[in-house]
Amino acid sequence: MVVEKAEWSNWAQLKSTFGTASFVPGAKKFVVFNVGGNKYRLITVVNYKGCIVILKAALTHREYDAGKWKG
Repeated sequence: MVVEKAEWSNWAQLKSTFGTASFVPGAKKFVVFNVGGNKYRLITVVNYKGCIVILKAALTHREYDAGKWKG
C-alpha cells in the first residue's frame, strides 16, 4: 500500500519513506529494499516520472550477496 500511494519524484523522497532502501548505481540504477527483518531483498527499478516500481527479483540475503542478479 505504501508504494502504491507514493509519489516519489527522486531518490531522496523514496529514502525518506524507506530508510533501509539502498541505491545500487549502474546501467539500471537498482533500488534494493530490505524486507522480512533483513532476511530478504527486493531488487527493483524505479521510474520516478511514471511513478512505477518494477520488481526485478525477490531474493534471500544469501542469494543477494552472491550478486548474480546484477547481470
